[in-house]
Amino acid sequence: MEATELDDGARAVLREPAERVSRRAVLMWTVEALVVAAVVLAGQVAWWFIDSSPSRTAHWVVGVVWLVAAVAYAAVMPRWRYRVHRWESTARAVYTQTGWLWQERRIAPLSRVQTVDLERGPVAQLLGLASVTVTTASAAGPVRIHGLDLAVATALVQALTTATAAETDDAT
Repeated sequence: MEATELDDGARAVLREPAERVSRRAVLMWTVEALVVAAVVLAGQVAWWFIDSSPSRTAHWVVGVVWLVAAVAYAAVMPRWRYRVHRWESTARAVYTQTGWLWQERRIAPLSRVQTVDLERGPVAQLLGLASVTVTTASAAGPVRIHGLDLAVATALVQALTTATAAETDDAT
């Protein structure tokens, strides 16, 4: 296991975080995948009407391949992501594990946190979910936790804001 040294010399072990995202995140990711599929379908329909060639074979082949891929993606990806996505917040750091094909584990020491944001897209709002983004000075970019219950996300943002405000180290 890898470890990251925190500002006070303590070691944070890169491990699987303890908390899961909301079970409703599966539905959110499924709906979002279907929205993308609908946009591609609109392009497919436009191509059907714009193309003046007498043969529609290419349309049917592309359409069937696309439909199989879209259904497989919408069926597999959300459930797989749910099995992988985890998070945890401790007194020293925020731990995340994300991805589905490419998986990533990250630690954001609280002494490095610059901002904490709560975000809610349209689908997340309908399902009572939110995402939390913890921005640090890291070149790897912010740490994101998608698919949290709104109450959990709000409490996490409040706790992280309080904890980082109490930090005396410079977050750069």
